[in-house]
Amino acid sequence: MPGKLSDFIPIDGQKRIAQAITEAERRTSGEICVHVTPHTHGNTLRRATKTFNRLGLYRTVGRNAVLIFIAYKDRRVAILGDTGINAQVADNFWDEATALLTGGLAQGNVVEGICKTIALIGEQLSDIFPARRDDVNELSNEVTYED
Repeated sequence: MPGKLSDFIPIDGQKRIAQAITEAERRTSGEICVHVTPHTHGNTLRRATKTFNRLGLYRTVGRNAVLIFIAYKDRRVAILGDTGINAQVADNFWDEATALLTGGLAQGNVVEGICKTIALIGEQLSDIFPARRDDVNELSNEVTYED
């Protein structure tokens, strides 16, 4: 039987995450996406990269999208930034963001852990890619899911 997103994140939690993305993106032209799946079926980073590409995150004007990828049954995560971001963040930034996310998940604070990670990424993006007057939301703020 296929799973569903609400098996991992309740509806109200999904709304909180979308709101956290909206809040973070108010201060930046960058884009943040959260994608959830039960299993990675192999290498987590490879699967996250395929998801990044399949969702079209590389299409943002500033090449400034971030994917927070969570395979909840496998207890694996990956956070990927596009080329515009990776060229400018500190080498350990993604490790810091991943540690924040995995810490929240390990403590059972799924929604809070994701929201704190979004806030951290949003803060970093706002320094590198401040909000522009003509900025448009290029990607959905809703959590995406696939079996």
